[in-house]
Amino acid sequence: MAKVTEEIVKQSAEERLAKYLRTVAHLGHVEITVTNFEASLDFFTDIMGLVVTEIEGDRAYLRAWQDFDHHTLILQASNVSQVKHMAWRVSSDESLKLFEKQLKDMNIDFTWVDGGTKKAIGDAIQFKSPSGLPIELYWEKEKFLTEDLNLISKLPSHPSKFRMHGVSPRRFDHVNLLVDDVKKEQEWWTNLLGIHHRYYIKNQEDVRLGSWLSRTNIAHEVALMRNSNQNGSKFHHLAYYLDSPDELIRAANIMAENEIQIEWGPGKHGTSGAQFIYVFEPSGHRVEIWTGGFLIFSPDWEAIEWESSVGKLGLEMWGSTPPESYFTYGTKIGE
Repeated sequence: MAKVTEEIVKQSAEERLAKYLRTVAHLGHVEITVTNFEASLDFFTDIMGLVVTEIEGDRAYLRAWQDFDHHTLILQASNVSQVKHMAWRVSSDESLKLFEKQLKDMNIDFTWVDGGTKKAIGDAIQFKSPSGLPIELYWEKEKFLTEDLNLISKLPSHPSKFRMHGVSPRRFDHVNLLVDDVKKEQEWWTNLLGIHHRYYIKNQEDVRLGSWLSRTNIAHEVALMRNSNQNGSKFHHLAYYLDSPDELIRAANIMAENEIQIEWGPGKHGTSGAQFIYVFEPSGHRVEIWTGGFLIFSPDWEAIEWESSVGKLGLEMWGSTPPESYFTYGTKIGE
């Protein structure tokens, strides 16, 4: 306690205020490119049951039925499948400017994107993490609005109806990345962006195999896993949340009926307590569908360690073995 107090005293009031105001609020959306645009769009709309807000040129803007924003997923046609940006909303317009100053002070290259350049997004900052992961920060984003009577809900707290079409997840949930050095990457995300470290797994050699982080009270909004091949960063998956285990089993049946490859599951992660399946969409991106998971409310949460003796239960507490591809395969990171 004395050490913490001493460090706080050394900081100026201006520094403390800037750090308090310079915060990420939540994960906003992910932007991916796909090599088979039509097939991927069919997967995310007809099989996953996401709502198309609009299609503009080679881009489609989608959301789950209780995502309040204009979009939480962008698909862009391309000759390579990769993640272009993982976008986080910051806590205020001032926060965005403070992040700009901090990046300059740290000599981190970034691009300022004027509002209106990107669909439904205000001013934004784009830069990369130490492992080359593409990050976007923004404050303003349009809400989802529709005049489609098939989508308008009678419930004011629902931005659109529960569609009962395909998997029909409630909301966009998180992203997962493969990196070579989990510990180094996690510390950077926590120190710069203020995204809380929630739990982690180590092996017998004391090497960090995975870290899970969130800014909100869900178990994680971003996960960092060790790339077993140690050949650089890759995009592991994006995830959608369902309300109950019976919906997850229904989702598995939908995938089988539509000849969508299920890589792993149904299973249950011991770390978060969430039940899951992992599938591959037609352009090669991995998609997780999951339900459950604990919530975190403590402001002084300390990351939970899963040491090697119990680490297997962290990945899968029901006893199934993840395929090797789960630790090595991912789509590309955008340049």
